[in-house]
Amino acid sequence: MANERLRAALLERGASVAELAEAVAVDPKTVERWITRGRTPYRKHRYAVASFLHVDEGYLWPDALSSEQVASASESEILTVYPHRWAIPRDAWGRLFAAAEREIGVLVYSALFLAEYAGIVRMFSEKAAAGVRVRILLGDPDSPQVAERGEEEGVGEGMAARIRNAFVLYKPLRGLDGVEIRLHRTVLYNSIYRSDDQILVNTHIYGATAANSPALHLQRVPGGDMVTTYLESFERVWDEATPLDS
Repeated sequence: MANERLRAALLERGASVAELAEAVAVDPKTVERWITRGRTPYRKHRYAVASFLHVDEGYLWPDALSSEQVASASESEILTVYPHRWAIPRDAWGRLFAAAEREIGVLVYSALFLAEYAGIVRMFSEKAAAGVRVRILLGDPDSPQVAERGEEEGVGEGMAARIRNAFVLYKPLRGLDGVEIRLHRTVLYNSIYRSDDQILVNTHIYGATAANSPALHLQRVPGGDMVTTYLESFERVWDEATPLDS
């Protein structure tokens, strides 16, 4: 059976069979067999192909990874665990987004602390100008989900007010090429801050503010699926969200 996922990923990357073969140091006929006959490459070649195509190895060859391999690789994706979001060093946010070459993503209710960080807003603008896709998802301040979260955190209508403050602070980004801001109406279990294959995940805990809740710094590793799981969640929220200026 042909590997249509590999074929599609190659087309999306805009690369030829010969270019992939050269990148992973195999014969082009070998790559053809991976695609047309569904042959599974050796592990080192799977890693190389996934890296070249910027996709997860498990997506291309879902049956090739044992549960133990996935668990081990996923554990390796954890870079740092913070007991609270406020424990993340301020300069860590700048380093995270400065490393982005393809994609920046922010999925939050308000994350007003980030919008108030003028250097980050300016960086988003500069990254977009350099060709990085910047996507920001904020909670719809009129949604019942935001109202409920405000009650859970003990801030009531303050949650919606913080989101509206973020609207103002992100005004320099609105309308820029490469920057998209949408509003979502989802029950948000985690805030996600993405820079290519790195993410900071701020968990949400009932009765605690996001700032006082734990955070994970993760880096995608071939064969792991923690980062992939969070990014798939981001995409689901994005697809259901509405543009801020609509």
